[in-house]
Amino acid sequence: MVMPLAVRIVAAVIGGLLVLTGARSVIGTVIVPRPVASWLTRWVDRIVDGIYHMVIKRIADGRRRDRILAGQAAAILLVQLLGWLLLFYAGFSLLLWPFEPDGVAEAFNTAGPAVFGPNPALGAAQKTIADLAAAFGLITLTLQIAYLPTLYSEFNRRETEVTLLNARGGVPSWGPELLARTHYALGSGMSTLDTLPDLYEQWERWAADVAESHTTYLPLVRFRSPKPLSSWVTGLLAVLDSAALFLALSPEAAPVVPARLCLRSGFTCFREVGRAMGIEVPDNPDLSAGISLSYDEFLDAIERLRQVDFPIERDPKDAWPDFVGWRVNYEQPAYAMAYALDVVPALWSGPRPRAVQPVPPIRPPQGKPPDGSHHEHGAKSRSARHPRSP
Repeated sequence: MVMPLAVRIVAAVIGGLLVLTGARSVIGTVIVPRPVASWLTRWVDRIVDGIYHMVIKRIADGRRRDRILAGQAAAILLVQLLGWLLLFYAGFSLLLWPFEPDGVAEAFNTAGPAVFGPNPALGAAQKTIADLAAAFGLITLTLQIAYLPTLYSEFNRRETEVTLLNARGGVPSWGPELLARTHYALGSGMSTLDTLPDLYEQWERWAADVAESHTTYLPLVRFRSPKPLSSWVTGLLAVLDSAALFLALSPEAAPVVPARLCLRSGFTCFREVGRAMGIEVPDNPDLSAGISLSYDEFLDAIERLRQVDFPIERDPKDAWPDFVGWRVNYEQPAYAMAYALDVVPALWSGPRPRAVQPVPPIRPPQGKPPDGSHHEHGAKSRSARHPRSP
């Protein structure tokens, strides 16, 4: 049955729109250095995410779930590429239909090899469209190949700071643990709280970098840390909690400006990346609603700090409202992202799709700070081995 020319022209217009949609999605995703909405990439993300969560739904072991989810980002990239190619295949097939006397089936037969390789097109119009199809397919593949080094470069830059944080904030990272370890300084007997301004400055810059890269290249959100007990989400949450705790408990000793700037950059990161993922994040959080973290959990953290003689200046009852005032800005998007990505259930990081107990940070045995005699003996031994010139 031969379709009327008018029908084939309408189909060709639809095909042209499909090609333009695919081209816009490729350009917006791979080339344009800012978030560009694309229904195709959004649906790919949702479909692959849904399939992966169906697979891990009945798996209780957290490490096994993490191993399976580690392949999710790669699957999204592959399905995304396949989606673009199929969109071009359908679009160029419909564009060829008005010029194909043997019907729509032959148009698809011609466009298929055109997108994926050599084609048997005949006639000027057919050859032009087939050549365009081949060019679009080749460009898409080339851009995707060039896209991967950018993704892995951003991923490596992100994970460097997350890995460094593990020594300070525990594995998995936790805000009170970060403050306690920094003050305790591996049992050296010397507090290193004076290093926190630099840490907050680094994470202020890190959060700004992640907000830009992860909204521009959304698959980065699904790239998981190499170790199952690490996560960029819980890492940033731990740093923000440490800054909020320090400001609330010890406002005189806290590095006020670096901590505030880090908090601002951090909850801006959570909001922007959360919105890019489709999470509803209000512009102005409801302060009257409070936070999910309980006062008892807050007191447990303070007890942890007291065990290492952390300098606490305020009564917990007085510090609690200030801590809530900081945390209400970032808790909701942080919890929503931790839930959506099913990251390690660190303390103070909210619920997960499968009910699990929070994992406290792994702590090395508490060391004993060396006394004066040890210092003196060590100094004498070093002097004997390495005499200095007068």
